Amino acid sequence: MSTNEATIQVDPLWRLGDALETAAKSLGDATTRARDSTKIAARKVKETAHSGVYRAAYGVSFGVVFTAVFLVELLPENNVVRRGLEDGAEAGFDSAVAKAEARRAKHRIYIEKPVETEQAGGDVS
Repeated sequence: MSTNEATIQVDPLWRLGDALETAAKSLGDATTRARDSTKIAARKVKETAHSGVYRAAYGVSFGVVFTAVFLVELLPENNVVRRGLEDGAEAGFDSAVAKAEARRAKHRIYIEKPVETEQAGGDVS
């Protein structure tokens, strides 16, 4: 055979190895993208769930308080039910404020004041 007629033989295993390497790289890239997408989706679901729970709690609280205030305003001034609702609301508010203050006080960091010492060589009478 002459050099012009010589054919270059390519190892078929080399092509297989190259294809496997490309596939592995693509799979790794896809895994990274899928992991990142999952994190983003989980964060959005969490934010949506928190927002939904907050709005539900707000709606229930608003509905209860608004209804109670509306009913109190419909009752006559000296009605026993009206006085009971007003006093109960005031006591509940005071209790909520006291509990919130206790919770804040529990989390405060107390820094002790340094004890002031008397200076030596003070007044000599």
